[in-house]
Amino acid sequence: MTAALPVRLAHELERRPQARRWLVEGLWGERAVGIVGGEPKCCKSWLALDVAVSVAGGASCLRRFAVRGPGPVLLYAAEDALHVVRERLEGICATAGLTLARLPLHVITAPVVRLDLERDRAALRAAVEALAPRLLVLDPFVRLHRVDENQAGEVAPLLAYLRELERRFETAVLLVHHARKGSHARAGQALRGSSELHAWGDSNLYLRRRGDSLTLTVEHRAAPAPPPLQLALREARGGISLAIDEASAPPDAAPTQVGPRERVLAALADADQPLSTRELRELCRIRTATLCDLLRQLVVDGVVVRSALGYVATG
Repeated sequence: MTAALPVRLAHELERRPQARRWLVEGLWGERAVGIVGGEPKCCKSWLALDVAVSVAGGASCLRRFAVRGPGPVLLYAAEDALHVVRERLEGICATAGLTLARLPLHVITAPVVRLDLERDRAALRAAVEALAPRLLVLDPFVRLHRVDENQAGEVAPLLAYLRELERRFETAVLLVHHARKGSHARAGQALRGSSELHAWGDSNLYLRRRGDSLTLTVEHRAAPAPPPLQLALREARGGISLAIDEASAPPDAAPTQVGPRERVLAALADADQPLSTRELRELCRIRTATLCDLLRQLVVDGVVVRSALGYVATG
């Protein structure tokens, strides 16, 4: 006889105190999985390393966001030589007033880790089980597989595996991922590949460079986000790290409110393939009833076409 799924009454579900909802307050949720995204050369790795050092050392991330759950960190930097990783970590530690040798910050030194290979998934699972990290950092996603990032059916199992690590070992997962060059879409929609990547994240951090300006935008599934911040690489205390640029206001400091119609049209314009109602709902964060009414009107207006595969912009 097949065993039934475990079930509990809603009022019996665990409450989580406010203090336990954050790993890094306002920036990354407790046990959150998510993306640090941006175009190439937008300091994504610098930001991921800053989060890693802060969690391992209990120091405020970017010297502003308090760490509520310090502890071990496991890091895999697939694109950078190990000596470069060490130099960057030492620089961030110097800026934060920490000593790298005293931090429980573990670096995977394997030349290749493939999340699409069961052998490597098992090895990573064993490392997480042995070290019990509060945070797992994987940088970047493109070096961790050989699947087609545009195919949801190929990307979803990799993300499901990382979600399994979070649930089984109670660890947050930070995945660095590239955005498409020159995209004018909202931050999450600009991520390269399937919309599954944007929808997967509980906490997402997006970096966008416009000229000399570097803007950090924060997004949470279940919490309000802080306003966009201006960042810059700075030298302080003998080390180089990202810092909040207090003297510079974001280019979009006073943006106009983008309505549901504009968000849907932007998502469709930026898509490489038809988008389903579910994909549009997750990308645009719009209620299903509102989205369905809007899509019907867009079809009537002739700016969107519905096909068997989903919706496509006509422009």
